[in-house]
Amino acid sequence: MKNTVKNKLLAFLSLSVAFSLLFSLCIAAKGDGYGWFIRREKEHKPPKIDGGLAWIEKYDAYYLDSDVREGDKVLYLTFDVGYENGNVAKVLDILKKEEVTGAFFVLSNVIQREEALIKRMADEGHLVCNHTSHHKDNTRIDEDTLKQEIRGLEEEYTALTGHALARYYRPPEGRFTEKSLQTVQALGYKTVFWSFAYADWDNHHQPSAAYAKEKVLSNTHNGAVILLHPTSAVNAEILEELIQVWKSQGYRFGTLHELTKTTR
Repeated sequence: MKNTVKNKLLAFLSLSVAFSLLFSLCIAAKGDGYGWFIRREKEHKPPKIDGGLAWIEKYDAYYLDSDVREGDKVLYLTFDVGYENGNVAKVLDILKKEEVTGAFFVLSNVIQREEALIKRMADEGHLVCNHTSHHKDNTRIDEDTLKQEIRGLEEEYTALTGHALARYYRPPEGRFTEKSLQTVQALGYKTVFWSFAYADWDNHHQPSAAYAKEKVLSNTHNGAVILLHPTSAVNAEILEELIQVWKSQGYRFGTLHELTKTTR
C-alpha cells in the first residue's frame, strides 16, 4: 500500500512539473502573470530575456552572472527537488566525489519524507533553498498564501536541522508576477531563475544520455545558472562526466552568495 501511494505521488509530481515547465516556455503575460523563458544563443553566448522583463532586477531576481571578471569562467549548479527516487542521492554522491557544491530548491514533501537527505545536503556544503511548501503557481495564489508557502518551508527546515534556510527562492513552474517578486523580496529572499534548463524532469520520458550531454554542453555559457532536476535518471548518469568536461574547459563552480553578492 505504501509503495502504491508513493508511486502515485511520484507520478503526480512528474506530471505536474512537466505540465508546469511546458507552459513556462511562453514569456507572454497571462493576466498579470509571467512564465520564465530565455532565448538560447549559439556559440556559447549568454542567453537573452525579453526586454520587457528587465524590471525583475529591482526585486533582487537573478538568472545569469553578467559580471564575471575577465579571464574567469564560472557556472552555478542549481537543482529543483520535488521528491527522492534514488537519483538525488546519486547526484549528491557525484558532487561529493568531484568536490562541487550547488543549491537545492526543495519542497515540504522532501523535508518531511527525506530527513537524512536534507541533512546531508547541508552537511556537505550545499545551499538548501526555498521552492515553497506545495509547488503552487504564484500567479494563481494571493499574497497571504504565498507568504504561508514560503514561511511554512522555512519552519519545517529549521525544525528539522536547527538552522535557517538559505534565503534564495525559485518560483514553482517559473511562474511569477511583479507582486509575487515584491512579496518574496520583502520576506528577505533573492529570487533565482536560470539561464539554462532542458526537458529532464519526467523519468518516464528521459532523453538519451548522448542527447542530454550534447544539449547541456552545447548550451553552456559563462556565468550560467544551470537548472537540473536531480530526480532525472539521465542527469544522475551524465553529471560526473559533465562536471569533468566543465572543469577541463576551465570552469569553476560558484555559489549563489557569489552570484547575488551576498555575504553570509
